[in-house]
Amino acid sequence: MGALSVMAEVAKYIPTVPKPLRRPGLGERLVWTFLALLVYLLMAHTPLYGIQATAPEQFLLIQVIFAAHSGTLMELGIGPIVTAGLIMQILAGAKIIDIDLTDPEKRREFTMAQKTLALVLTAFQAAMYSLACRYWNFVGSPITGCFASSSIRLAVALQLFLATFLIMILDEMIQKGWGIGSGVSLFILAGVATTVFWNMFSPLRVRGEYVGFIPHLIDAFFNRRDLAEVLIRPGGRDLVGLIATITIAVILVYLSSMRVEIPITSPRLYTIKSRVPLQFLYVSNIPVLFIGILYSNIIVFAALMRNYLRNIMPASVVDFLVQYDAQGRVVGGLAYYLSGPGSLYSASHDPVHTIIYSVLVLVFAVVFGLMWVEVAGLNPSAQAQQLIDSGFEVPGLRRNPKILEQVLARYIYPLAILSSIIVAVIAIVADILGAYGTGMGLLLAIGILQQYYASIAYERALEAYPLLRRLIGE
Repeated sequence: MGALSVMAEVAKYIPTVPKPLRRPGLGERLVWTFLALLVYLLMAHTPLYGIQATAPEQFLLIQVIFAAHSGTLMELGIGPIVTAGLIMQILAGAKIIDIDLTDPEKRREFTMAQKTLALVLTAFQAAMYSLACRYWNFVGSPITGCFASSSIRLAVALQLFLATFLIMILDEMIQKGWGIGSGVSLFILAGVATTVFWNMFSPLRVRGEYVGFIPHLIDAFFNRRDLAEVLIRPGGRDLVGLIATITIAVILVYLSSMRVEIPITSPRLYTIKSRVPLQFLYVSNIPVLFIGILYSNIIVFAALMRNYLRNIMPASVVDFLVQYDAQGRVVGGLAYYLSGPGSLYSASHDPVHTIIYSVLVLVFAVVFGLMWVEVAGLNPSAQAQQLIDSGFEVPGLRRNPKILEQVLARYIYPLAILSSIIVAVIAIVADILGAYGTGMGLLLAIGILQQYYASIAYERALEAYPLLRRLIGE
């Protein structure tokens, strides 16, 4: 019995959600989706027991990418679920795990093994977060020290584990047909939407200044302040950021609708000619998602090494990963240069950081984009084999996978590199201009919104035309 089979066997003992006996209607599925979202929002605003205060640095990028909320039950967010899914996809795509995912039974085994891995990562990250003093101040320990009792640490870890496990159950419930889409996408969208809404309408004040742009604009108007205070301000959440958010959302919707079409024909279908449409954004938002995961792992492991491995780990290694100031803010290291400036004001006052950040994001995006094409079955050889198996071929060429692969390679690799650069540039420009929700968050949110639009339109079509449902076997 291989490791995959063992992990799948363990998953049988993990509580799960059964599939609905009948296919729920669109209204019922929307209700279940809303209830799952409500549970997530409640946990995202429930403070962890045993924590007095969180660190000053809130790591906005981690919170947006993983739908996490610092100091609450959603401290881990969907991080373990997303990370486990990407690890399993990479292992399967690289043939380290030899499995035929077209076989329903093998795919079920793969999914169950992924669930076990997600639970293991949840336990590991919960333990690491409860040990890392950099993130918060425990009850009974001074802010300058880290002397919390083992029972408090255990309580914190247990809360994080159970909350993330509940998120896994909600995600599974939605994916099994009770809701629409996936829980992971829903929670990411909710996190980004909350951030955007808070940046626009928050009535809270920080150092005498409103956090939200709209209250800040009203306050500036009635107090006859200089227009420059509304246009650009140090903490972001300004007029430039608002315009950038709207503009980038429109650009993303337009680019997502673009296709590159390859002419094909099928002898089996009486030489009916057609075209294979490839998305212009071929790798979608995967490169920026990988960058977000890399950033979060750097933060977690650097904190672990700094607090518990400093006697055996050279300080230079930790400093290379991340450096903090006296207030706990990230001010140096790889993590610092992977985080965006957040506003035009910050970008102009630290141009070195902005330049290095831009270069790193571009390089990592291209590397991760090409890697994802190879491991996710999007490379020319896999696409050529799928076309051959479907009976299609390129006009004027022999029905040979190698020849078809060469033709597709002229489209796929340039598309992968170009789309990786485009999403990276969008994320960089959004972060420099201070777009609400960060550039990476907007990339994820727009893609998820389009998926939900397509899913709801599909469900409405099935309900409007029952014959169509019977034809497709739904």
